[in-house]
Amino acid sequence: MRFLCVMLAYLLALQMMPPPAMAQEQPKPKLNIVIIEGEGAVNNIRQRTAREPIVQVEDENHRPLAGASVVFLLPDSGPSGVFPNGTRMMTVLTDQQGRAVATGLRPNNLAGKFQIRVNASYQGMTGNATIAQSNAMAAVAGAAGVSGKVIAIIAVAGAGAAGGVLAATRGGGNKAAPAPAPAAPIVITPGTPSVGAPR
Repeated sequence: MRFLCVMLAYLLALQMMPPPAMAQEQPKPKLNIVIIEGEGAVNNIRQRTAREPIVQVEDENHRPLAGASVVFLLPDSGPSGVFPNGTRMMTVLTDQQGRAVATGLRPNNLAGKFQIRVNASYQGMTGNATIAQSNAMAAVAGAAGVSGKVIAIIAVAGAGAAGGVLAATRGGGNKAAPAPAPAAPIVITPGTPSVGAPR
């Protein structure tokens, strides 16, 4: 009987003791995702062309990781696009430089800003980032329709013709015309092109 009482007291004491402190798990290191290309890109809706997102996956010491899995996710609604397989998700493995490219992105027909979500994983480590892009009816670079080089060539040719006319009108009789003063250089500074409604 005494033995039973001792055992019961021992069991009760065990139940009342606080559990041993659980060893806290060390947080797993996170992956760094560096956006190489595609941030702030404007995709052309009319031509169905887009800037391909390119990211580099690095470990906690900023060393590129080959063979990491990278998932690119486009929005389900609103301004967005699709990948070549017709879906809004593409999974790519990083190359030897730790880079992953979402090839073949095509914008949808809705203008506006959107974000591409990027999730990477490698040997239990994860990381994520977002790439901001927008869809527009025309690419900003080609909106003016005439390049700065073409404008400069036309301006130089026009200045040369004007100089020839001036030299011809100054000469009178048999007098030799004085050599024209050298023309001041023409500087053309490209501005921001704008597209407005037809006039």
